[in-house]
Amino acid sequence: MMAAPLAAVRAIITCSASNKNNPPSARQQQQTTTTTATRVSPAALPSLLRTTAAAAATAALALAPPDALAAGGEFGILEGRSVALLHPLVMGGLFAYTLWAGYLGWQWRRVRTIQDEINELKKQLKPAAAAATPAAVAAGDSSSSSSSPPPSAPKSPVEIKIDELTEERKKLIKGSFRDRHFNAGSILLGLGVTESVGGALNTWFRTGKLFPGPHLFAGAAITVLWAAAAALVPAMQKGNETARSLHIALNAINVLLFIWQIPTGLEIVGKVFEFTTWP
Repeated sequence: MMAAPLAAVRAIITCSASNKNNPPSARQQQQTTTTTATRVSPAALPSLLRTTAAAAATAALALAPPDALAAGGEFGILEGRSVALLHPLVMGGLFAYTLWAGYLGWQWRRVRTIQDEINELKKQLKPAAAAATPAAVAAGDSSSSSSSPPPSAPKSPVEIKIDELTEERKKLIKGSFRDRHFNAGSILLGLGVTESVGGALNTWFRTGKLFPGPHLFAGAAITVLWAAAAALVPAMQKGNETARSLHIALNAINVLLFIWQIPTGLEIVGKVFEFTTWP
């Protein structure tokens, strides 16, 4: 596009050199003047400048790195601050919900283990009751002539403990912790996996790439632990104690990873406020 002005200058120089040797006629002078005015007309310069600028912009885009092409505004609001802040808000809620689900699971485990404690205490109570029977019979024979019945013996510490545990178990059963823990785990698994993938996609929408680091790896590990803990449920329902213990261990590691990645997540939130705009 810049060749046109250069050609016009060459034409003027050529015409000037030829005019010194061969003066042109009046008609030739008029044609030359008209041609020169057409080629260097001021009205054509803005159009040439616009065309040149458009060509330069196209060349700059062609030379841009491929990673930056995914963050050029083509995804609209998905690249904005509002969508970017959804991930930390949802994950913060899931962290609190993870603790709640763990509490429900522990209470349901307590319902099972408390019955085992009661059974063990009852085994201790039987020998004591058997030893006390002969003494009670002898006391009854000696006081058979008495009209008043013998006073009832006070409860032993073991019996008191059994009564306390029985009442506690009744309250736990009324809490429906088994169903509540199952529902909480299902919600945590579905929403957690969805938001983990959504957070990674949002990073790509905003920057055009992912950033391998502690936050990304911890998030991936948490997602895997959610799935692994859920996969143990069928074995747990069949009474497999190993599966139950492994389920608890995996979820404990999950909580520790969750806590560990909170500072890195807050750093990313700061970068979101720094490099993004509303909405």
